[in-house]
Amino acid sequence: MGLWDFVKSELIDIIQWLDDTGDTMVWRFDGHDNEIKNGAQLIVRPGQAAVFVNQGQVADVFGPGRHELRTQNLPILSTLLGWKYGFDSPFKADVFFVATKQFTDQKWGTKTPVMLRDPEFGPVRLRAFGTYVVRVIEPAKFVAQIVGTNGMFKTGDVGEQLRSLVTSRFIDALGEAKVPMLDLASRYDEIGAFIRGKMAEDFGMWGLELTQFLIENIALPEEVEKALDKRSSMGVIGDMGEYTRFQTAESIPLAASNPGGTAGAGMGMGMGFAMAQQMAAALGQQGSQPGAAPTPPPLPQQSSYFVAVDGQQTGPHGMDALRQQAGAGALGRDTLVWKQGMAAWTPAGQVDELASLFAAVPPPLPPQ
Repeated sequence: MGLWDFVKSELIDIIQWLDDTGDTMVWRFDGHDNEIKNGAQLIVRPGQAAVFVNQGQVADVFGPGRHELRTQNLPILSTLLGWKYGFDSPFKADVFFVATKQFTDQKWGTKTPVMLRDPEFGPVRLRAFGTYVVRVIEPAKFVAQIVGTNGMFKTGDVGEQLRSLVTSRFIDALGEAKVPMLDLASRYDEIGAFIRGKMAEDFGMWGLELTQFLIENIALPEEVEKALDKRSSMGVIGDMGEYTRFQTAESIPLAASNPGGTAGAGMGMGMGFAMAQQMAAALGQQGSQPGAAPTPPPLPQQSSYFVAVDGQQTGPHGMDALRQQAGAGALGRDTLVWKQGMAAWTPAGQVDELASLFAAVPPPLPPQ
């Protein structure tokens, strides 16, 4: 083997990247002194792109496939190296393989609680976390803006920066959306799509695309969740008086099963009724002084009716006003009336509540 044959054997003739890591975004091809011979084979697999860099300047970019490296398919690099009429000798260049696949399950989350104003509960502190999916759509820009001269670049190297960006934009979007706290769970998809569109320009500056943004949970502080649980429990209980009577009835068998026997049951029943009376009195008084007489319930409200007069709606009129109209002849049995709860306008004489108004009013005289 001659000297030139030995030198040629040391030159790079096949350039490729077999990725078995799953999280590597960029890998720099390491050859013998980075010398690539004319006609070398470049193999770019699906989900990859190859970026040639000459002395810090991004040159040609190749997509998936097998490429023979000659002057014709290296136009930018040929210009940078001054090849006007082609070349036969080896050349030097850095080759960066960029993974263009989707990088899934990238984590994001708020490091500290975020203060927001809720329309129902006022100021609240929220925590949120989820995942996002990102991919490289402009390999040359990504290499120039992010990678630099790193021989290997993984998702963890840019993950912290992306997480901070995603979290910051999420907080802004959540404040702008003004979604009530109790409705957030039903709006995760809409909020995620809104945030993905809002961050498209930020990721595009680095040659990246945010293809998916998922919210897994938006959580409240523990003490606020406990308060909401109590509020929900009160809503389930409903009528407090009925609940008190139920609790009293439940306590009677328990008291009867105590060693005290009948006396224990009687004592339990007495205590149950006493507690029920005390709770009922407390609910009825609504803040009155201890020992004060219980406040009577409010007087029942009189019914009010709308009356049709000459095709126009008048009212509402209370029963006293309707009685006066009936006595004066302005309200007759055939006059149409309506009140809340009635399906349609009805002649007053057909309404049971108004029938007594016409008892003392004589019917119309028969025709002559």
